[in-house]
Amino acid sequence: MATPSRKTSTPSSLASKRAVLSDPSSEVPSKKKSSVPPAAPPPLLSSGPFVEGSIVRIAMENFLTYDVCEVSPGPHLNMIIGANGTGKSSIVCAICLGLAGKPAFMGRADKVGFFVKRGCSKGMVEIELFRTSGNLVITREIDVAKNQSFWFINKRSTSQKIVEEQVAALNIQVGNLCQFLPQDKVGEFAKLSKIELLEATEKSIGPPEMHKYHCELKNFREKEKQLETSCKEKTEYLEKMIQRNERYKQDVDRFYERKRHLDLIEMLEAKRPWVEYENVRQEYEEVKLARDQAKEEVRKLKESQIPITERIEEMERQRHSLEARIKEKALAIKETSQKCKHKQDVIERKDKQIEELQQALTVKQNEEHDRQRRISNTRKMIEDLQNELKTTENCENLQPQIDAITNDLRRVQDEKALCESEIIDKRRERETLEKEKRSVDDHIVRFDNLMNQKEDKLRQRYRDTYDAVLWLRNNRDKFKQRVCEPIMLTINMKDNKNAKYIENHIPSNDLRAFVFESQEDMEVFLKEAIFYFPYIKVRDNKKLRVNAVIAPKSSYADKAPSRSLNELKQYGFFSYLRELFDAPDPVMSYLCCQYHIHEVPVGTERTREKIERVIHETRLKQIYTAEEKYVVKTSFYSNKVISSNTSLKVAQFLTVTVDLEQRRHLEEQLKEINRKLQAVESGLIALRETNKHLEHKDNELRQKKKELLERKTKKRQLEQKISSKLGSLKLMEQDTCNLEEEERKASTKIKEINVQKAKLVTELTNLIKQHFIELDENRQRLLQKCKELMKRARQVCNLGAEQTVPQEYQTAFQDLPNTLDEIDALLTEERSRASCFTGLNPTVVVEYTKREEEIEQLTEELKIKKVELDKYRENISQVKERWLNPLKELVEKINEKFSYFFSSMQCAGEVDLHTENEEDYDKYGIRIRVKFRSSTQLHELTPHHQSGGERSVSTMLYLMALQELNRCPFRVVDEINQGMDPINERRVFEMVVNTACKENTSQYFFITPKLLQNLPYSEKMTVLFVYNGPHMLEPNRWNLKAFQRRRRRITFTQPSQ
Repeated sequence: MATPSRKTSTPSSLASKRAVLSDPSSEVPSKKKSSVPPAAPPPLLSSGPFVEGSIVRIAMENFLTYDVCEVSPGPHLNMIIGANGTGKSSIVCAICLGLAGKPAFMGRADKVGFFVKRGCSKGMVEIELFRTSGNLVITREIDVAKNQSFWFINKRSTSQKIVEEQVAALNIQVGNLCQFLPQDKVGEFAKLSKIELLEATEKSIGPPEMHKYHCELKNFREKEKQLETSCKEKTEYLEKMIQRNERYKQDVDRFYERKRHLDLIEMLEAKRPWVEYENVRQEYEEVKLARDQAKEEVRKLKESQIPITERIEEMERQRHSLEARIKEKALAIKETSQKCKHKQDVIERKDKQIEELQQALTVKQNEEHDRQRRISNTRKMIEDLQNELKTTENCENLQPQIDAITNDLRRVQDEKALCESEIIDKRRERETLEKEKRSVDDHIVRFDNLMNQKEDKLRQRYRDTYDAVLWLRNNRDKFKQRVCEPIMLTINMKDNKNAKYIENHIPSNDLRAFVFESQEDMEVFLKEAIFYFPYIKVRDNKKLRVNAVIAPKSSYADKAPSRSLNELKQYGFFSYLRELFDAPDPVMSYLCCQYHIHEVPVGTERTREKIERVIHETRLKQIYTAEEKYVVKTSFYSNKVISSNTSLKVAQFLTVTVDLEQRRHLEEQLKEINRKLQAVESGLIALRETNKHLEHKDNELRQKKKELLERKTKKRQLEQKISSKLGSLKLMEQDTCNLEEEERKASTKIKEINVQKAKLVTELTNLIKQHFIELDENRQRLLQKCKELMKRARQVCNLGAEQTVPQEYQTAFQDLPNTLDEIDALLTEERSRASCFTGLNPTVVVEYTKREEEIEQLTEELKIKKVELDKYRENISQVKERWLNPLKELVEKINEKFSYFFSSMQCAGEVDLHTENEEDYDKYGIRIRVKFRSSTQLHELTPHHQSGGERSVSTMLYLMALQELNRCPFRVVDEINQGMDPINERRVFEMVVNTACKENTSQYFFITPKLLQNLPYSEKMTVLFVYNGPHMLEPNRWNLKAFQRRRRRITFTQPSQ
């Protein structure tokens, strides 16, 4: 066996069951058994090669096979070797229990008291952990009788909870199989489900927040499901309630309709006495008014008798003779009230006759004055016309001028008609162009709508990038060279079904990246974007929320592939990735340079069938088949070809296709149409000006022609007017009137009428007096009736004597009829209608109203639930982005290491993130697939499919893949090489040594009962041997330096003998 850098021999006595395990550079004195923790060395302050949380020292007392033992491991790989039963796994148990691990996790016992050495009442484990601020010493005393533990930190008593917090702060997870794999749990690693393996990996090597985000996602998703179920149940219940209410709605409507009829009947019955009262009151007011009018008329008649005093006196003398006759005919006078009105009408007619006579006389007087005035005016007009006729010139020489103007007018009209025809043609041409423009605009809008779909997807998934796009569009003047919007917006797929290849090939960070042609423009963009959008983090520990890249200075867009596509068609390839889409030159150049899209071919299912042949014959680095992506690598050590394949994800962003070339063509077509429209509009303006000028000239010619024609016909018109006026004058002079005779006749007729009128006034006066008495009696009767009806109306409305009618009654009365006949008719009608509604149950209305309130409450609750559901979905989207992307990167790194380790063993293996449903975050898991023979396919690592040795190899290599990525300070693996064949064991051991002995890696404990010969070792390894036997020294007599001195003395004395 090769000599390692350190070797530690540990003597042990089976009789005393004591063992001491130490480093050769130190001497360990014996420790007394005590209930208090033993004295610990002062904490180490130097940083040295240890990482934070590494184990510096392990001390055990009365623990399993040990009486007293102290172990000092190295900072890198620690090989603990010893025969079975010597106490190797006891050290593992000490690490687990000393760091607050659960006893059941060791798979040995479920009570901590069982780990105390048989026959002892107490045991102790002490672990010293490295910390740059001062080492942490954790002591655990175990009481067998009480099955209790007592905890100490740096010799000070404390609680288990504080110990667990201190251990967790150093990222130590003794319950995580990815960090701590005891002997009895080796087989359980392969039994871990994908979900459990993911959780263990997250805790072991993921960032501290990764597992927290995962738990938040699971909780959010669970709450989201609960909310979705609740919303669904409430929606279904709400629909049932609405449907149930709809069934009863007709009965409820009939009930309320009947109630409206009954309410209307009640209101009509309340209003009826008020209407009766109002009718009598109006009748009373009319009688009262009639009485007052009669009184006024008597007064006026008396006043009108003053001018004819003599006539009145004469009538007074006659009155005495007529009184006897009036008394005799008193009853007749009462019945002749109508005659009174007749007399009054006769008097009015007499007054009207007098007025008509006066008006007729006035009319005749006015007619005579008007006739004289018209005669005077006509004579003056005849004189003026005769003077004008004398001055009128001879107009026979005007015809040539009229003919010339007529010719000019005809020519102007022809030109005007031609101009108007051209205007109509231009308008038609403009309408045609506008129609074409609308059609082109509609096509452009449709293209823009497709572009908006892509922008909506960007806004929903990457809101910060979307805001930056809007800012860029408004600030392009700030940049010197071309700036391309995010790649996912500028890429235009030629065929939607090929979008999945591009999205799987280009990472999402670059799909949402802006492409710049100069470094200066990119710096301006990042600086300005932060200024205008302070909530956008352009860089935050390399977590880019707005990404930017620079296109190569020399264009790669047209770079030819290294192999012609014709050579590859025999394998089923139909295109390179570059030919599947269009993009601006800077974007295409960047993608060719960064992702070699001009070198990556795309094949079909036929390519998948020939994949082995394709990989070995074409030597392509990346290949796409119909549904998978293949990455081909060549081993640096063995020069063998290693391939891995992943299933293609469904495209999300590039499925919307916009034909940019056609859109550019439409924009050019639109510019041409606008230019033609501008030319047509200019022509129309010129033609309108020409037409306006011709119109003005036409009007001038027409006016000149009109003036000439008027001058030509003026003399004849004057002669006709003079002859007409002379005839009118003759007629007016013949139509004379004798005003004096007319006035005398009118005066005679008026005198006769006044005599008749005086007689009628006397008769009317007597009749009015009698009528006044009758009206006063009628007023008293109606007043009494009004009081009775008022009393009845107040009783109906339950009002007191001093109470006014309530406002609700006044408002209701306004919409009801105002006559008794109408009220009685409406009452009869409403009673008939109300009697038609039978079989109605008031409880139905109560239930309907209650359900309506419940429906309203459910609707509000459902709205609140939906808002809460949207909030959870938004939280899920944010947390998912922070969790999933780093997780994918982490799994990809693990896969890279894992695949490399397997390929170096001439086998194949891969690690991927597996889930059946992207939204079920509790179903995400890490899937390990391995292949140990070239003739088989990759199979998932399970407890049943692989052999024990294959499971051990897979487990060991997975843990090694975690080693360089690990955040944990140390890793423990106990006897995992058992069951491996010698070849695999040698290969695995070599990988462990190479990986665990690198700089800045965590501490590694590898426990094994045996090793192969001629294994490679590293100077940074620490080898700890555990010996056991009946002739071992007592621990207090163990002194390695004394043994070395004795050995040297024996060596020197042997030659002299």
